[in-house]
Amino acid sequence: MFHRALAVAAGLFAGTVASAQTEVPFALDWKFEGPSAAYFAAIDNGHFAAEGLSVTIEAGSGSVQTIPKIATGAFPIGFGDINSVIKFLDQNPGAPVTAVMMVYDKPPFAIVGRKSQGVSEPKDLEGKVLGAPPPDGAWAQFPVFARETGIDPDAVKIEPVGFPTREPMLAEGNVDAITGFSFSSVVNLKRLGVPDDDISNILMADHGLQLYGNAILVNTDWAAENGDTVRAFLRAVAAGWQDVINDPAAGITSLVERNPAADKALEQERLQMAIDQNVLTDYVKANGMGGIDAARMENAISQLGETYDFQNTPDASLYFTDTYLPEGGFTLN
Repeated sequence: MFHRALAVAAGLFAGTVASAQTEVPFALDWKFEGPSAAYFAAIDNGHFAAEGLSVTIEAGSGSVQTIPKIATGAFPIGFGDINSVIKFLDQNPGAPVTAVMMVYDKPPFAIVGRKSQGVSEPKDLEGKVLGAPPPDGAWAQFPVFARETGIDPDAVKIEPVGFPTREPMLAEGNVDAITGFSFSSVVNLKRLGVPDDDISNILMADHGLQLYGNAILVNTDWAAENGDTVRAFLRAVAAGWQDVINDPAAGITSLVERNPAADKALEQERLQMAIDQNVLTDYVKANGMGGIDAARMENAISQLGETYDFQNTPDASLYFTDTYLPEGGFTLN
C-alpha cells in the first residue's frame, strides 16, 4: 500500500519539522498570481511569525503535481484541488494526504466565452467551438455542467487546446469559448486585449455543479504529530485572507515582491475575482471559512462519479477533516 511505502520517509520528515516547530515549507498548486497574495500577506504582516512559524512558499504547476509532494512528505502542507485529492486517494489507497481547510468554497471551474462570438450563457455553446485542454479540471466537469444546464453535448464542437494556447486562441477568434479557472482565463484574456464587456464568465458552480474547490492539504502522518502546528498555520492563513479582503492592493504588493514580472492591476483584479466568487461566498459569510457541508460533499462526490470511475467505494471522511479548525470556522468579513 502507498501509505506503508511512504511511512518511513513521512516519519523522518515529521520528526524534523516537529523538533523545530518553526520551519514549514508550503507547496502552492500554481504560479505566484493574485490569489496567492493571501499567503504572502500572512508572511509580511507577521501572522505566521506570531504563531511561531517560519513559512516558505513554493510555486506549483497544478494540483496533480502538488498532491504527491504532500503525500510523499516532501512538503508537510500545501494547497490544491480537493477533487484531485479524491481521485488521488482512490488511485492510491492509504496515501497520507487529506484536506483540512476549504478555501475555495466555490470552485473556479468556468466556461469563458466571447459575447461577440455568440457566447453569453450556457445554451449558447450549442453550435459553437469550445476550446478545452484535455487535462483541464473544468473540462473534466463539462458533462455534469451540460446535464445541469440542458446543453446537448453533441451540439458543441470540442477543440483540444494546450494550456498556453487556450486564451490566445479565444482572443484570436479561433474558438468561441474555453474551459478554465475563471480568474485565470478572464484576466489572461484582458491581458491579450479582449475588452471586458466582450467576455462572458460562466461559473459552473452557479449552474448546478456542487463540487468544492481548492483547500489546504496536509500530510496526515505529519499532521498527527504536529496538530498544534497545523492549527497555527490555518489561523495564520485565515488572517492572511482577511488582510487581502480588507486591502487587496497591499496584498498584491506582497505578491509582486516575489513575482516582479506580475502586472499589479491585473493581479489585483484576479485576486478580487477569487475573493468575490470563490472565497467569500454566502455560505462562508454565514458559516465561517474552512469547513464544508456534509450533504453537499456527498452530492459533490456523486457528481464527480459521473465523470470519474471510482476503483474503490468513496469515503468522504478520507478527503476532508475539520479536526484542526476552530468550531464554526474562521470569521471573514
